[in-house]
Amino acid sequence: MREAGYDMKARLRTDLRAAMKERRTGEASLIRALVAAIDNAEAPPLQASRTDQHRFRDGSAEIERLHLDPARVRAVLLTEIEERERAAAEMSRLERPDRADALRAEIVIAKRYLE
Repeated sequence: MREAGYDMKARLRTDLRAAMKERRTGEASLIRALVAAIDNAEAPPLQASRTDQHRFRDGSAEIERLHLDPARVRAVLLTEIEERERAAAEMSRLERPDRADALRAEIVIAKRYLE
């Protein structure tokens, strides 16, 4: 069984290719940000231990990514949406309706991936 993070990233990458082909740059930029957010969530936490020396190309520096369940992937996407909602509210407050509208458009696109 594949993990939810992998499946969502595959879906996002498919949509990214379509957005790029159709020159929807705003959507492509958002999708890249969502993929990066999932990648970051899959990164294991850094340990505050000493730095070890490794032989070049011995593979010992490779670490396995965390596996995200569907609830964690959803939480990552919700966090991205909430950040954009706060930013849109701030842009409205600063009388930047163009930027606020762009952020709201990103929110609509990002919410597609919650379904």
